[in-house]
Amino acid sequence: MDALSLIQILESGLRLSVPLIFACLAGLWSEKSGIVDIGLEGKMLMAAFAAAVAAFMTGHAWIGVFAGMAASTLLGLLHGFASISQRGNQIISGVALNMLAAGLTALLGHVIFKQGGRSPPLEGAARLPELAFGQSAMSFLAIAAALLTALALARTRFGLRVRAAGENPAAVDNAGVSVTRLRYGAVILAGLLCGLAGATLSLGQAAGFLPMMTSGKGFVALAALIFAKWRAWPAFWTCFLFGLLDAIAIRLQGVALPGIGAIPVQAIQALPYLFTIVLLAGFMGRAVPPRAAGQPYVKER
Repeated sequence: MDALSLIQILESGLRLSVPLIFACLAGLWSEKSGIVDIGLEGKMLMAAFAAAVAAFMTGHAWIGVFAGMAASTLLGLLHGFASISQRGNQIISGVALNMLAAGLTALLGHVIFKQGGRSPPLEGAARLPELAFGQSAMSFLAIAAALLTALALARTRFGLRVRAAGENPAAVDNAGVSVTRLRYGAVILAGLLCGLAGATLSLGQAAGFLPMMTSGKGFVALAALIFAKWRAWPAFWTCFLFGLLDAIAIRLQGVALPGIGAIPVQAIQALPYLFTIVLLAGFMGRAVPPRAAGQPYVKER
């Protein structure tokens, strides 16, 4: 492999990791506040659909991005209402979001586009353009989001309070700070970031929306979050590693290896997911989530 091929794989790896980075950071904000977010997959899918519809209708990619962020945030608020206000089971709420998004996007896609749930191909200004090094603006936004998340959680009052709400919400409440507001704020941030992830899928990496186009990326982002032990920069590099594996898998398609021959495409496509299992099972060590994650907070009287 020459230097040019290596650079192309690195560029492709960063581009493919962008949705994972946004989704992983979304899960980080949510879970740091104490809200387990299994619904990353569903929010990404809904955002991808809303972004594609808005971009197709208006012809402007950035209107699609904002539509995707809005749709994802609405789903996030639904999850927040069930988990925070109603003190429901957060795992069940997240799974329900995934099921809702899968069915609703397929149904609405069929009703709107009449193409089996997929959107027509997006062209021109309806797609996110490349800016530099084969990357769209989303790649640079993902790097900035990781940096800002790390700084916010470590240095700002809001970030420190969010972390405290995920570790000891009673102490936050006794200090006169609303745990409910903090958790809703984190859930909204998670929705916005998931919206960027979904919009990147349909407007940047693909030329439109496809049913179930997230293909488990939300769960891979959750795995990256756990492997990174709920830290922003390790989460960024873990997602980049998964994106790099995707890029290598794409490069290997149709390549005959010595002594093996051509590897089936399905086996190559399964490599990133297989690596996820191996990474979590054998190389992660002990990962301790925020102590109050998954636990509804009941204000003391």
